[in-house]
Amino acid sequence: MKLKFPSARTTIKTPSGRKVKIKRNKHGILEISAESWEDVAYGQGWGHANDRQLQLLLTRILVQGRASEFLAPDDELIEFDKLMRKLNFKRDLDKAVEELEPLTKRVLESYARGINDYLKKHGTVWELKLLKYKPEPWDPKDTILIAKIFGFIGLEDNQGNMEKFILQMIQKGVKEEYIRDLFPYLIDEIDYDLLKKVKIESIIPESVRWKLGFPKFTASNNWVVSGELTESGKPILCNDPHLEINRLPSVWQETILKTTDNYATGVSIPGSPGIALGRTKYIAWGATFPFTDMIDYHIEHCKNGKYRRGNRWLPFNIREEIIKVKKQGELRVVFYENENGVLEGDPEKEGYYLAYHFACADESGAGEINALLGVMFSKNVQEAMENFRKMHINTFNFVLADIHGNIGYQMTGKTFKRPEGVSGLIPTPAWLKKFKYQGYIYPDEFPHLYNPTEGMVVTANQDLNYLSEAKPINIAMAPYRADRIKDLLKAKDKLSVEDMKKIHYDYYSIQAERIMEIIRPFIPDSPKGEILKTWDYIYDERSYAPTLFEGIYLEILRKILGENGFGEDVVDYMLNETALFADYYWYFDRIILDKDSVWYRGKSRNEIMKEAVPEGLKKTPAIPYGETRKIYLRHLLFGGRLPEFLGFDYGPISLPGNRSTVAQGQIFKNGGRVTTFSPSWHFIADMSGDSAYTNLPGGTTDRRFSLWYVNDLKNWFAGRYKKLKP
Repeated sequence: MKLKFPSARTTIKTPSGRKVKIKRNKHGILEISAESWEDVAYGQGWGHANDRQLQLLLTRILVQGRASEFLAPDDELIEFDKLMRKLNFKRDLDKAVEELEPLTKRVLESYARGINDYLKKHGTVWELKLLKYKPEPWDPKDTILIAKIFGFIGLEDNQGNMEKFILQMIQKGVKEEYIRDLFPYLIDEIDYDLLKKVKIESIIPESVRWKLGFPKFTASNNWVVSGELTESGKPILCNDPHLEINRLPSVWQETILKTTDNYATGVSIPGSPGIALGRTKYIAWGATFPFTDMIDYHIEHCKNGKYRRGNRWLPFNIREEIIKVKKQGELRVVFYENENGVLEGDPEKEGYYLAYHFACADESGAGEINALLGVMFSKNVQEAMENFRKMHINTFNFVLADIHGNIGYQMTGKTFKRPEGVSGLIPTPAWLKKFKYQGYIYPDEFPHLYNPTEGMVVTANQDLNYLSEAKPINIAMAPYRADRIKDLLKAKDKLSVEDMKKIHYDYYSIQAERIMEIIRPFIPDSPKGEILKTWDYIYDERSYAPTLFEGIYLEILRKILGENGFGEDVVDYMLNETALFADYYWYFDRIILDKDSVWYRGKSRNEIMKEAVPEGLKKTPAIPYGETRKIYLRHLLFGGRLPEFLGFDYGPISLPGNRSTVAQGQIFKNGGRVTTFSPSWHFIADMSGDSAYTNLPGGTTDRRFSLWYVNDLKNWFAGRYKKLKP
C-alpha cells in the first residue's frame, strides 16, 4: 500500500522475507522499524520512493548531468549538464563501491532494492510520467554520487566565485592596498600584469543551479553545551542548517529509524539511507558550513592545444562527453585536463586560462558514506569524530554530544598543502616550480575540540582557524551570529530546551548595534530619524526601523565601494544579483568598522557617513520590515508556472530575520531568481532523554495534494516544536 493518511501503517517484506514495519505518525513522519540496519534501509528506500520520489529522481538526473536529456532542451539546463560533466564526479564510482565498508555496502544495496521494489510495484509519480521519464533502477553508485556533490555546490558558489571576483577586481584595476584591506588572508604577491592577461570563463548563473531546487549548503548555526551548563545535567545540542527555504518540498525529510537496540531520529537526504543530521540512542550531531578552501585556480599558458611547464610544452589529457539533449540530438563537449584539474578555455587559442583545481578530485566518495553511516553506529563522541574524519569531499563543522556527558567538534574536508606565500585566493602560474603544491591536508589536522574547558562549542560559519595549525579557511562569514549565540548561552547559569528554542528564534543584530554606534551622530532629527534612533536592533517584521537601517547600510556600501572602488553599477549587481554579498558581507563591514580604512580615499569615515546616512534615509520608505520580506515557496518542478489556486506554490510569506541575526533570513537574487538563506530545520537534543525537538519550513512529502505537503510550516513560523520520540 501507499502511505497517505494519518497514522497509516504497513508491513513490507525484504527480498529475503524479513519484515519491515512502516508507520506514519501524527506529524506525517515515517517511522521505520526492523531488526537490522540493512532492513531499515530497505524500508527507508521504499519510504523515499513513496514520499519524495520526485525529489529523489530529479536529484539523480541533475547530478548525472542529464537534465537536458530528460527534462527540457533549454540552454540553462544544458549549461548545468556541462558543469556536472566538467566536475566528473561519476568517474570513479566503481572504485567507491569497492572502498565501502562491509556494513555500509549492505545498507546501500538494501536501500537501492527498497526504491526499486517500490517503483516496480507502484510506478512513477504523475509529474515524471508527464515528462515521459522512465527511471533506470536505483544503484548504490547513485547514492555515492549524491553524497559527493551534496556539500560541493555551496563550495563552488562561495569559494570559487569569490576567487574569481578577486581576480576581476585586479583586472578592473582596484589597487593592491584596497584588495589587501578587504582580504586579510591574502598574503600573495600580486602580479597585476600577468593577472590582467587571464581570460575568465563566465560563472554559471545561479538560476541554473537552483532551477530544480538542488540544495546549496552554505550558512548555518550549531552549538553544544556540556551538562555542567544545563538543567538536566546532560549535554544539549542544537542545529539549524541555513539553506534555501523558498522551495517545496523542503530539502530535508524528517525520519525515525529503529532497530532492536538503537534508533536514529533526524533528517535524511532523499537518495541516501540513514540520518544526515540528528541523534541516536547514544549520540547527537549537527552541521554548519566552515568555508574551508578546497578550490584553487591555476594559470595555464596555452597554445596549439598544449600547456607550458618551464620551457616545455605538454599535451592535455582530452576527455569527451556526449550530452543527449531532449528532441535535439547529441551535444559533444570536450574537456582539457592536467594535474591542476580542468581547463576553462580553449588551449588551441594561445592565451592565459584558469585551470579549476578541486582538492578532492581524486576521492572516490566512499568516505562520505562510510562516515555518515558510521556516525549513526557510533556509541560516543570520540567514535563519531573518528568517523567524520573519513569525510573528505564534503566540508562541514560538526558538533557532537553523547549520553555519557561528552561534547566535541570536528571539521571535515580536505585542502591543499600550498607553498609558502600562497593563500589560495588568487591563481598562481602553473609553469613555475615554486608554485607546485605539496600534497593535501586532511581532517585529522583540521580544527577540532573534545570536551573544551569552556563547556560549549558554537559554530556559525565564522573563522575557526585558531583551533588548528592547518588554517584551512581564508574567507569566512561574519562572526556576529556566533558571538550572539555565545552571549545568550553565557547569560544563564543553567540552560534548558526552552532557552535553546529562544536562541533559535533570536532576531537581535550585533551588526546593526555596531554600525548604529558609528552612524547615530549623522541621523537627522526627523520622523524617520527618530524611529531609527530608538531602535532596539531587533529585526521585528512589524518594526519600521530595520527597513530604514537597511536603506542606510546599503547606501554606505554604495558610497564606499561604488564611488570609491568598483563603480556603482558593479556594486548594485553584487548586492542585488549574486550570492557574494550574502556570503561575504563581513569583509565590507570591516571597512565600515575601521575608521582609518584606505577605502575612504582621503576622506574621513565621518565625511562618508555625513553624506550616506541622510541620503540613504531619504531614499528608504518608512514601511514595516515584513513588507520588504515577501517571498513564495516554489514547487521544485512547477514553481511559478501554474495558477496559484492549485497550491503547488505557497505564499506570499514574510521571511523573518536578517543576514546577521541568529535566525538568519537573507533574500537575494541570482540570475534573476529570488533565493534565500534561512533555517531549513530547527533541531534540539537534550541527551538526558531520547527526545528531539524539531520543526521545518515545509512537510514530509513532495505530493502536492497530501496532508503532509506543508504541514510543519506554521510551526516553523510560530516557533513551535514537535517532540519526537523513538
